[in-house]
Amino acid sequence: MELKFHWRLLQGGEKSGVTRASQSDLLETALPDMEAQIDFCRAAEESGIESLLVDINFAKPDPTLLGVALALATRKMKFMIAARSGLLSPTLFVQQVNTFSALTDGRISLNVVAGHSPDEQRYYGDFLLHDERYARTEEFLALCHAFWNRDGGVNFEGRYFKVEDGRLNTPFISADRTFPEIFIGGSSAIARDLAIRRGSCWMRLADKPENLASSIAPVLEAGKEVGLRLSIIARETREEALGAAHRLIEGLEPSLKEKQKEAEFVRRSDSESIKTTFTLAEAEWLTSTLWTGAVRYYGSPAIALVGTPEEIATAIMEYKKVGISQFIFSGWPKLDEMIYFGKEVLPLIRKKEREDESSGV
Repeated sequence: MELKFHWRLLQGGEKSGVTRASQSDLLETALPDMEAQIDFCRAAEESGIESLLVDINFAKPDPTLLGVALALATRKMKFMIAARSGLLSPTLFVQQVNTFSALTDGRISLNVVAGHSPDEQRYYGDFLLHDERYARTEEFLALCHAFWNRDGGVNFEGRYFKVEDGRLNTPFISADRTFPEIFIGGSSAIARDLAIRRGSCWMRLADKPENLASSIAPVLEAGKEVGLRLSIIARETREEALGAAHRLIEGLEPSLKEKQKEAEFVRRSDSESIKTTFTLAEAEWLTSTLWTGAVRYYGSPAIALVGTPEEIATAIMEYKKVGISQFIFSGWPKLDEMIYFGKEVLPLIRKKEREDESSGV
């Protein structure tokens, strides 16, 4: 099975070619930037990207509405829509997802997350703690699957949701699925177990391949996939890649650099993924290519593969050997890094996959 690569959608206000970070670069706008985002989607199609992740948080547009607008402006790009279980009723959520699929020939998957900031969850009226949010997500997805099964009226009574004789006349539309692919986000054991029971793929943050093997084994044994979310800094030479990585930190405004280094975002988060990756960042290099230097300034998904196309392709194949099959990438800037990945890194990965297949690896 070929590895699948997804990319984080370009946000409003980001600029191509910007490699030095400033305060304005870190502040994303909550307004769609349709012209730039449509161009980004088309570049993703040409770069061999499977789908684009449309994030959810208070500082960005609604992911479902933005995703369907972009899907209608493109031909084949799929969209991975981020969703949290406490913001909509399961019935309405499935109705939205099914409508999205009908409008786009099934070009939707879901990145189901429990939320990482108690403060932000309260913005939406959600006051549950970390483990309770996952318990609610279990019920939420159980109800969603009941609607996608289309076995008649849906009846459900749990701790968080109750539905009586629920019905939806709009089905999920896809050439090869009866429900969307579901990526369960989070690095905790509770997230992993939820992925086994209700998801298609456990999507967690990166670590060294040998550190992942034991934790992902139960997911693979259950017949589900495992994916990683991280970033890429690929350049023609290793020296250029290291220089680009270091400029991300050097280019920060001093006041912002000091504020970010204090890691207030970690202290205010109850996400195990964020806390674990922040702890990993005590060592700048976890492997010769896996770099944590930007984590304390840009957040946990900034853990990055840094190097030449050959070095990064080799590192990605090492992840495949332990059972990783999907990746969500980002970069600085997102567009330029994605295009370079499609031109220089992805062909090397496909070549290595063909070589492994022919040799029976």
